[in-house]
Amino acid sequence: MNSVSLHSLATATHGQIVGSACGEAVFTRVEIDSRGIRPSDIFWALRGEHHDGHSFLVESRHHGAGLAVVRRDQLSQAQEAWKVGSGHSPVPPLIVVEDTLTALVKFASWYRLQQEGLVIGVTGSFGKTTTREMIHAVLSAAHPGVRSLKNFNNHIGLPLSLLELDQSHEFAVLELGASAVGEIAMLAEIARPEVGVITGIGLAHVEGFGSAEKIVFGKGELLDALPATGFAILPGDDPVTRGMADRSSCPVLFVGESENNHVRASNVRVANQRLTFEVDHVEYEVPVTGRHFLRAALTAVAIAREIGLSPRHIAAGFANFQAVQGRCQVHQIGYWTVIDDTYNANPASMRAACETLRDWQGANKRLLITGDMLELGTHAEQAHMELGRAAAEARVDGLLVFGEQAEHVVRGALDGGLRPSRLAQCDHLEVLLTVLDCVLEPEDVLLVKGSRGMHMERVVKWLREKAEGLGVPQASVSILQPLAPSP
Repeated sequence: MNSVSLHSLATATHGQIVGSACGEAVFTRVEIDSRGIRPSDIFWALRGEHHDGHSFLVESRHHGAGLAVVRRDQLSQAQEAWKVGSGHSPVPPLIVVEDTLTALVKFASWYRLQQEGLVIGVTGSFGKTTTREMIHAVLSAAHPGVRSLKNFNNHIGLPLSLLELDQSHEFAVLELGASAVGEIAMLAEIARPEVGVITGIGLAHVEGFGSAEKIVFGKGELLDALPATGFAILPGDDPVTRGMADRSSCPVLFVGESENNHVRASNVRVANQRLTFEVDHVEYEVPVTGRHFLRAALTAVAIAREIGLSPRHIAAGFANFQAVQGRCQVHQIGYWTVIDDTYNANPASMRAACETLRDWQGANKRLLITGDMLELGTHAEQAHMELGRAAAEARVDGLLVFGEQAEHVVRGALDGGLRPSRLAQCDHLEVLLTVLDCVLEPEDVLLVKGSRGMHMERVVKWLREKAEGLGVPQASVSILQPLAPSP
């Protein structure tokens, strides 16, 4: 964050300075977790579902916070805590606001207007984080920039991510998440993106949006917010996303594999840990597992070319890309190759998972281990049956499923022709692990996936513990690097 004066902060938040204050005092960092406070930080006391930041004012001051933003209805308690935390040191001022979350949004909105770097907004039903990271990796080959912190993509995380920008950065890639109509519009009003990316449209969060049509409308709010001087990137092979282009008042670039795309991939090849493709006779290689990374890669190419990056810079950026934790990361655990895709799941990403296993070469057995996809509402039964059919089409050697929707996955797999001997339907994870223990063999490849609420990372943890129990060396995480090009 660029240096911000006390008075500018008070003005931006519509807050009141309480306590002794030096008008020349400046601050360069905002923190909402007292454990992460560094000397002279601003501690922003937010009230969450489980904790209230006002309860941690003493700790934040102990750690050196130089300012705190607090609610007016907590002022008396805040002043006392701030004083206790200061000990014998001078007591810094407080900024008092009616609501600290509203004030954070106001401050981030004000701060955004002071920045000159290009802001890129990324939304969609799937692939947001991977696309964000891919764009950042490629653009960073030629320009300094930032991207959203972790999975900070909501009304709290987006403002905090915006505040990471400073005068040394030339761009920011910000993820915009939503589970209801109107949320993307609100986030876009804060971030004011000049470039908009929609990764794809699916049934993620359909319970919150209410229908598939409302998902399209809600995600399209990003296009509504773009200025005429900006540009948008849309998947051109999907008629749904292609049809959203009319909502944009700025130029739209389509990416995909068909001829009517502005950035078109050809000669696409997939190896176990490498995706290779060509754009306009230039070959690019990305160290990823699965063909489904192609859309994110093409999006990065489109933005990079639009702002003037050379093929050499683009290729260098791809070489530095690493898959995000829990998103198709490949690990060597004991005798097995594990594709950890446990962060989340929806119908589109589950289909991609099946295709990734289908394309994997050299495995003893290819095992798909899944938990339920959540928040699908009335679409849940059909979506899980389609998952089973996709697994059958991928000809996996084993499908182990657990959760309330497991029976629908199995029914779809049987309808698709998968033999019953290759199926295991489990009501509980413990049962699944018992079955897995019986079928697991050296050189097996396992892809583990499910919605966040299913905590499928427990399967990966169990595999690590099993490898350690067997005394297999180097059973820890091994993020595999790109293979050498074929001669």
